[in-house]
Amino acid sequence: MTRAERLSRLRDIARQRILVIDGAMGTMIQRHKLEEEDYRGERFKDWGHDVKGNNDLLSVTQPKIIYDIHAQYLDAGADIIETNTFNSTSISLADYGMEKLAYELNFEGAKLARQAADVAEAADPSQPRYVAGALGPTNRTASISPVVTDPGFRNVDFDELRLAYKEQTAGLIDGGADLLMVETVFDTLNAKAALFAIEEVLEEKGLDLPVLISGTITDRSGRTLSGQTTEAFWNSLRHVKPFSIGLNCALGADLMRPYIQELSRIADVFVSAYPNAGLPNEFGQYDEKPEHMAADLQGWAKDGLVNIVGGCCGSTPDHIRAIAQSVKGLPPREPAQPERQMRLSGLEPFTMPAF
Repeated sequence: MTRAERLSRLRDIARQRILVIDGAMGTMIQRHKLEEEDYRGERFKDWGHDVKGNNDLLSVTQPKIIYDIHAQYLDAGADIIETNTFNSTSISLADYGMEKLAYELNFEGAKLARQAADVAEAADPSQPRYVAGALGPTNRTASISPVVTDPGFRNVDFDELRLAYKEQTAGLIDGGADLLMVETVFDTLNAKAALFAIEEVLEEKGLDLPVLISGTITDRSGRTLSGQTTEAFWNSLRHVKPFSIGLNCALGADLMRPYIQELSRIADVFVSAYPNAGLPNEFGQYDEKPEHMAADLQGWAKDGLVNIVGGCCGSTPDHIRAIAQSVKGLPPREPAQPERQMRLSGLEPFTMPAF
């Protein structure tokens, strides 16, 4: 099935049932206990920087590991798998001196995911499988100074982010991504740069691919790292008309629910949710069992809150399999139909009252 054919079916499927996205990539990579030489492979054995921890590089140096992780999530029932490209911008790759590999890592990451999805789709043509090109937040923020004594300082600006995201987007599309996922958004200005870059690339290529946005509420304050509430976050980005808006990371399902409820109430597009498998313990591990996480997300589905569900940090194919089973047969959320009003945002939302 071609990308165009898959996409023509996507909205129909999303109206009929709840879609399932995959779980954590990093958690699965950690199970392999890879060392520096494993990350380097033959090609980068003499690289001048340490590269252990650069998980995106494994799409090139250990492609079988990444392919197998995708295959496990597909076998668990995922409709959508994300590419192993969370940090594949020139900005984030600068930590390893690998800025020039940005396009290649995105292309190869998307190519691996597409190969795994094609195999799963061929085995069961009744279930189209979608590849979401993952665009992470980078390791810099355009809204907040990293220097406490100089609040006006920024270590990245909008255009630097835009150009880095354009390169990433081009690689993801050329490698075979069906969707583009701007995820783990902690700074809305970073996300705006990514979304602007995506629009530029899609226009240049003459394509119209669905865009998914997923923010991160960093703690119980109910705000993103740059300070926005859930509704303000949505007001800031709704003009993009994304395929979906949602939340991932930082919180487990129990703590994320109030913010998903808020999005469900106000968003006139599909809502996604892929929380962590609980909060990390004192060893940085995630203890929430698949059945517990699945029960929480099933409750959200029964209450009509979600259209796309999955897992973030700590989740595994076992979690995704349990989640997929728990929402099977449950109706998807109906997008909200808010009254037509002027809706603005700073850190807080502002709705212009009718006169």
